[in-house]
Amino acid sequence: MIPEDQDAVVQFHGHFCPGLAIGVRAAELALREIGPRAADEEIVAIVESDMCGVDAIQFMTGCTFGKGNLIHLDYGKNAFTFIRCSDGKAIRLVLRPQSWGNENDESREMAARTQNVEEGSREDEFSEDLFRKRGQAILALPLEQLFEVQAVESRIPGRARVRESIQCEACGEMVMETRVRLLGGRKLCIPCFEAGERRL
Repeated sequence: MIPEDQDAVVQFHGHFCPGLAIGVRAAELALREIGPRAADEEIVAIVESDMCGVDAIQFMTGCTFGKGNLIHLDYGKNAFTFIRCSDGKAIRLVLRPQSWGNENDESREMAARTQNVEEGSREDEFSEDLFRKRGQAILALPLEQLFEVQAVESRIPGRARVRESIQCEACGEMVMETRVRLLGGRKLCIPCFEAGERRL
């Protein structure tokens, strides 16, 4: 990426960190292998965590929750699948363990200091400096050293569709029809359904 693009990603996310750098590199590799950012829903991204890097993927590939071509699987993994819808080509990128170096005293100290840090403290400044260095190291690595690239069978999700909204019979709020649950013959949103189940 050219520096101006990096600045735009950082501005979109709000700060620079190693997680954002991982997402930048994942998007960079995906766009190289799957093709350039295409119009509308040509590329689908499936992300297996909700880490900072997902913002970079969203910004760089154009995949968004609203369009239905950014899918979150809550597995807690730094793994990202990208699918080109026109021909079904799909790759899964998995962050290699210790791809930017083994755990060392500096990174252990960074983890310890960031646990209970007050904003604006010396420890906070120390952590930010280490985060910046770690992120810059990730940006400088060869992509193949950072990720294992797996060819996968694509399961292209259907295009986003507008669904009817139904009023929850408990709270009165409108809910997409595909998320309505039935409890005792009443149409409920998920929070009201789960609250009703707990009372049973």
